[in-house]
Amino acid sequence: MDRQNWAEQLRERLHGQAESLGNLVMEAFHYLALFAIGAVTAWAAVMTFLGMLDKGQISVDDILLLFIYLELAAMVGIYFKTNHMPIRFMIYVAITALTRLMISDISHNHKPDMGVVMVSGAILLLAVAILVVRYASARYPSVQVDGPRRKRNPANDAAEKDDTQSDD
Repeated sequence: MDRQNWAEQLRERLHGQAESLGNLVMEAFHYLALFAIGAVTAWAAVMTFLGMLDKGQISVDDILLLFIYLELAAMVGIYFKTNHMPIRFMIYVAITALTRLMISDISHNHKPDMGVVMVSGAILLLAVAILVVRYASARYPSVQVDGPRRKRNPANDAAEKDDTQSDD
């Protein structure tokens, strides 16, 4: 019976170490990917800005492209801090990209057609999607799960609970 208990403890310890190593590798890849995406976004924004200066003129398309880079950088920053991807920022990027497409199409073709109506409808649909997402997140907030970054301390939890109760 002792041998079985010893083997089970060894198995659990090995499983725990493998899980910790797997978490370490995944978090390392996660941070590496975030830094790479952030660096590429910053590089693209700088190159776009330098291209605008080199061209000698700045169009609305260029400014909207810089806004797209800004939203992408904000998404990376928020994801880095919170470990959650805010879907609203992706929708903002899509709205900005469609607005840029519509302005570019109108400025180059000089005549609005059915394509402008379809792009406008897509922008409206995305705006409604933002309203739905905001309503759903306010009405049904996500449950916070303790991750490997934050270790829970029962003494701190009790103190936080006392603090929140005294504010009521």
